[in-house]
Parts: sequence; C-alpha cells; structure tokens
Amino acid sequence: MRNFRTLDQVTEEYFRDHPDEIDDYLMEIFQDFAEDNDTGALLASLRIIARVRGITDMAARIGMTRQGIQKALSDDGNPRLGNVTSIMKAMGYCLVPQKLPQSQQG
Repeated sequence: MRNFRTLDQVTEEYFRDHPDEIDDYLMEIFQDFAEDNDTGALLASLRIIARVRGITDMAARIGMTRQGIQKALSDDGNPRLGNVTSIMKAMGYCLVPQKLPQSQQG
C-alpha cells in the first residue's frame, strides 16, 4: 500500500524550501480571510507556517505551551485575539489594520 503525503505536508515542505515566500503567503491568507471570514482556512494556514517556524521554539518565546499553540490553531480552535497576536509575533509578524476598498466596505 502506498503512503501518500497530505496537502499540509506538501505545503509545509514547500515553505521549508522557500521561506522567502512566507511573507506573501501570509498576506494572501489574511486577505482571503478578510473576504470570506473562513476561520478554519486561516487557522490551517497559520498552523502550517507555525510548524515551519518551529512550534516548540515559538511556544518558549511567547510563554505558551506547544499544546496551547496547537490547540489555538487546530480545526476546532477558537483562539483569543491575544493568542493570535502572540503567535504572529513569534513568527515575526504583527496584525495591522488595512483600509478596505470602497467596494468592500459594509
């Protein structure tokens, strides 16, 4: 029986080999989230980047447990804004507001 890799595994390997593309990827996933409000997709993408960056090291830097980060970014996760902010900071990013085009404003 063949053992196939998951899409997450392929994506993770890609970003390990191409870390210079993580910035653009993060911008894209947050733009997608702003449009479709798909929390699950956002958390799945952040989970991949967290694994690429090293969850154990991130946990130590922000004072969370490895399990805490994994739970916050899990499919069932509903992380607090403070947790997302800490996780993003540990990955070297911050959350900043961006003005929406007039056509997207509610």
